[in-house]
Amino acid sequence: MSPRRTLLLTSACLMAALSAVTAQTLTGPSAFGDWRADKPGRSRHIQVDDLPRPGATRSASNTPRIVRRPAAALPDVPEGFKAELFAEGLSGPRLMRVAPNGDIFVAETYAGRIRVLRAADGATKAALKQDFASGLDRPFGMAFFPSGPNPRFLYVATPRAVLRFPYAPGDVAARGEPQRVVGDLPQGAGHWTRDIVFARDDTLMLVSVGSAGNDGEGMGEAPGWREDFVARHPLGASWGSETDRAAVLAFDPEGGGRHLFATGIRNCVGMAVSSVKGDVWCSVNERDGLGDDLVPDYVTRVREGAFYGWPWYYIGSHADPHHAGARPDLADKVTVPDVLIQAHSASMEMAFYEASAFPPAYRGDAFVAEHGSWNRSKRTGYKVIRVRTKDGVPTGEYEDFATGFVLNDAEVWGRPVGIAVAHDGALLVSEDASGTIWRISYVGK
Repeated sequence: MSPRRTLLLTSACLMAALSAVTAQTLTGPSAFGDWRADKPGRSRHIQVDDLPRPGATRSASNTPRIVRRPAAALPDVPEGFKAELFAEGLSGPRLMRVAPNGDIFVAETYAGRIRVLRAADGATKAALKQDFASGLDRPFGMAFFPSGPNPRFLYVATPRAVLRFPYAPGDVAARGEPQRVVGDLPQGAGHWTRDIVFARDDTLMLVSVGSAGNDGEGMGEAPGWREDFVARHPLGASWGSETDRAAVLAFDPEGGGRHLFATGIRNCVGMAVSSVKGDVWCSVNERDGLGDDLVPDYVTRVREGAFYGWPWYYIGSHADPHHAGARPDLADKVTVPDVLIQAHSASMEMAFYEASAFPPAYRGDAFVAEHGSWNRSKRTGYKVIRVRTKDGVPTGEYEDFATGFVLNDAEVWGRPVGIAVAHDGALLVSEDASGTIWRISYVGK
């Protein structure tokens, strides 16, 4: 075959592949759709200019009916991948972390305990389930410290405190009582999950704290507003019942040096640190009450000192109608999130894929669990998505990776929460509706 004909065929193949990808990418209003349009490999790209006006649709209350998982039900995954049941019979498994020796630590939040799961070499199902610690107040975030093969502590974030347990690789039970590292996290009603990560070579401990209310309802007038409060607080800081909330808080590893790292983030449920650039990322639940397609949840890099809008603005300089005219000084100071997700998806935990078991194109991308809507006329979420990156920078697109947790408009059997990458490169997904953890591996085409 001549070089010219080879080049023409190669170009044609590339164009066909590009057309196929483009056909799978939903943009504009169609990108906001519901669970019926979900399928592995389908991409969405929601952009700022696509946002509808507030109240374009009525705000809905549409709580799912949780049903027993049908015997044959499995998550739907892309061609070449396989989903298998890794663990079952758990009590609402939520966040997961992988220990240096490969053990899987799972927060069974409502049961107040942390469970250790272990699979034998080459096995695809957990053989060991051991209580590491119990009697805790809704444990959620976990982090091993220091990073690397020999951590000395397991840090655990609860609604009111950050604790740490003495730890050595291979421990399946706590070596002693926990030490209280931070004892005064914001308390009260509202979002109570707290995630925790270490950044900047373990010198910085970050803790996410969600808002007390949906849309800043309980804040009232700022004390000393305007000049005094603004002069004494970081950009976009909230007050009253929302003091130090809707934010990421920063500490040193001993709990000192407390300050606001970033503000205006309604509920950063999950955090992760990219190994490519060292950026801190958040998976965020945005506010309710503005319609089916407002306000988009999002996944974003979080910059120190940045303000992300809540409650006065959303997705840039869009004014929240409940706070119109309240903070004109902030209108041009809002950081726009990197990746906009279908509104009300309830974006939860996330993890970067740095292993080599999946095809090379997956390396450096993030997997994010979407717990699923209760406040949209047609359900959205209830899946795991892949957030695309290039050289550590998000492209703005995301792709359905694991779907099939919704049975029909009324019933669901699974609600993804936790994401972790096992030592063998498989992706682990916890869901707290049926109490299962799924193992997704690449088996080839």
